Amino acid sequence: MKSLLVTVERYPELKSDANFRDLQAQLEGTENRITVARNRYIDAVREYNVTVREFPTNLTAKMFDYDVKPNFTVENEAAVSSAPAVTFDTTTPSKPAGEAAPAQPASPPPAN
Repeated sequence: MKSLLVTVERYPELKSDANFRDLQAQLEGTENRITVARNRYIDAVREYNVTVREFPTNLTAKMFDYDVKPNFTVENEAAVSSAPAVTFDTTTPSKPAGEAAPAQPASPPPAN
């Protein structure tokens, strides 16, 4: 008779793994919402500009000083095209720019 040996390894269930996946999904959703809102804005400006330039609405637009609006532009296209860096390094806490150290309470004057 043959004997069969089976080895089963159990890895710990990490709760932070699920939290990290949730954070990734939230970040992706936020990026998608920003993209959708930007596209809607661009479409709205394009429709407005077409309406202001078309005859006969352009006559009314000129009468009420409706001008053509500039399209959405970004000064630094490379900075916007890449996703922001997210770090989870807790060994070196960083302070936001311009934040000062917490004020120390004033010590009472020495007693004579």
